[in-house]
Amino acid sequence: MIRFIDVHRDQFGVEAICCVLSATDCGFLTSRGYRAAKQRPSSARALRDEVLIGEIRRIHAENYGVYRYRKMHQAMRRAGWDIGRDQTARLMKVVCLEGVRRGREALTTTPSGVPDRRPDLVERDFTALGPNHLWVADITYVRMPTGFCYTAFITEVCTRRLVGWAVAASLHTEALPLQALEHALLSTRAEASSSGLVHHSDRGSQYVSLAYSDALITAGVKASVGTVGDSYDCQSLSTRFRKDWGVPADAV
Repeated sequence: MIRFIDVHRDQFGVEAICCVLSATDCGFLTSRGYRAAKQRPSSARALRDEVLIGEIRRIHAENYGVYRYRKMHQAMRRAGWDIGRDQTARLMKVVCLEGVRRGREALTTTPSGVPDRRPDLVERDFTALGPNHLWVADITYVRMPTGFCYTAFITEVCTRRLVGWAVAASLHTEALPLQALEHALLSTRAEASSSGLVHHSDRGSQYVSLAYSDALITAGVKASVGTVGDSYDCQSLSTRFRKDWGVPADAV
């Protein structure tokens, strides 16, 4: 309650706050009692809390603000601090520190209900003799405060370069992977010299749709799809490239 009055005293005044709050809310605290409490020296617990709060702030910032109280408690213990889990939660609440809560996983690959006879021309051999011989397409997501943001990208295997990408709030074919394909064709000018170019993807409905298939045929690009039920074909390649690019493995 003392801290609450400290925060709002300049706006409302101590007398007004103590009069408005009920006896249960303020614990029978009067303006005179508030001033007496402010004059008392800090207790040993309060002084230790200030030290612990400083360390909690530091560890929280060093870990990009993702630690909640359980991981923060473990980190504090590893750093040599004698602190309980409930105490960690209390101090984090005092300074309004929150971590990242795990939510539901985004669905990026929706199996197609239409039979697909296109072959697997890659068979998990992600190598290429030269540029624009093999493209690999995949979809990932970024968690946002209001939901998910989806990203479709196409990787040129020989140079390990992203040649096409698109971002959208949904997984509709017209809005996401098709735009990434158009971007790749435009950025590499592969449409005019695409002899032997293979486009590999999983069997998700976005990639086996009529619109996407027509775009590949028009560009003269050979379509290749991964093994049924194995969505890790393209994902394993993108994970491997992330290591080469220096991107953290847990970045999505």
